[in-house]
Amino acid sequence: PMICRTFWQSGRTNSSMVDYSKWKNIEVSDDEDDTHPNIDTPSLFRWRHQARVERMKEEEEEKKRFEAQKKQTKEQFFSVQQKVKSKGESDEEVRKELERIKKKQEELQKKEEELEKKERLTPWNVDTLSKERFSHSMINKPKEKKVLSDEEKHQQLLSFVDNHEKQVKHFGMLSEYDASRDFLRDNPHLVCEDTASYLTMWCVTLEVEEKTALMERVAHQAIVMQYILELAKQLERDPRSCVPGFFQRMKTAEKQYLDAFEDELSSFKIRVKGRAKIRIDEAMKKAEEEERKQRLGPGGLDPVEVMESLPAELRECFETRNIPKLQQVLKQMSKEEAAYHMKRCVDSGLWVADAKAAGLTPANEELAKYKEGVDGDVESEGSSEYESVDEEKETDLTLD
Repeated sequence: PMICRTFWQSGRTNSSMVDYSKWKNIEVSDDEDDTHPNIDTPSLFRWRHQARVERMKEEEEEKKRFEAQKKQTKEQFFSVQQKVKSKGESDEEVRKELERIKKKQEELQKKEEELEKKERLTPWNVDTLSKERFSHSMINKPKEKKVLSDEEKHQQLLSFVDNHEKQVKHFGMLSEYDASRDFLRDNPHLVCEDTASYLTMWCVTLEVEEKTALMERVAHQAIVMQYILELAKQLERDPRSCVPGFFQRMKTAEKQYLDAFEDELSSFKIRVKGRAKIRIDEAMKKAEEEERKQRLGPGGLDPVEVMESLPAELRECFETRNIPKLQQVLKQMSKEEAAYHMKRCVDSGLWVADAKAAGLTPANEELAKYKEGVDGDVESEGSSEYESVDEEKETDLTLD
């Protein structure tokens, strides 16, 4: 009893304790009340919520109208006060207007008390349990990516390869998803377009070198990297943050997703083989062109092409190195045709006019007779069209 008396005498009352009564009357549209089996409970909850929202909207509009009236009355009271100062309270008209405004203020005061009481007694609901005190949003502006030219991209790739080629090749030869995930987690700088580009080029090189098995392993890793980059693009995230999610999905993915991955891998291998074939063809063409340039004759003609363009009998003479037969075949041709073919043979190096100067073995004497007069007319003008083939008019000829 002494303790209780001391407590009350100290001035502490129940008002200083936490009041939980405000939580006893909360209106929730989806309360788990028992409803009739024939009533659609979700529809009932939606109707209750809609009705509450409409009621709250009407109350808010009523508050706005009251505030507008209160403001208007206050302005009128201020205006009347100015008139009282200028005319005095003895003016009957001013006095009546002042009384009217004071009466209206009293009415508004009563109405304000009623609205406060009504608001106080209104049950809380999900929309009024809490109010936003402040709100602050921060949006990070994405960094504008610099658009690189083809030359800049090439230089960037070369720099990346110089610094990380060994690591990229190590990743390209991994065969387990867990090992690939751990390696990329330890080397996040490899999760980029440059890695995918290098793996693609390496696949083509391996296929050119006929290392098909290794090419298929590297191709798989190239598609893994491309999938990670594509996933990051779709999610608009940093590719490095997509590495764990991708490998987790590959381990638990449905058959449809895995089939799509395998289809992309097969298509990639086909593209690699096609590119490798083009590279091989280009290399062979380049080698043939170099070989052709090396075998060009003094006139810039290819001896192989010239040999294939010669008439069959004339070509047989060069193939068998039969000079007497060559003389006979040339005699059977017109001067223009013989001169045309011999000129091409000299320009391609099939027929060397100055054998001694070229360091070659001279032809036999029959060849000298052939040059002196193909048609048996040594005194003819210009000594025949065949002398135009050899402007220096050397007597020693040979076959190359």
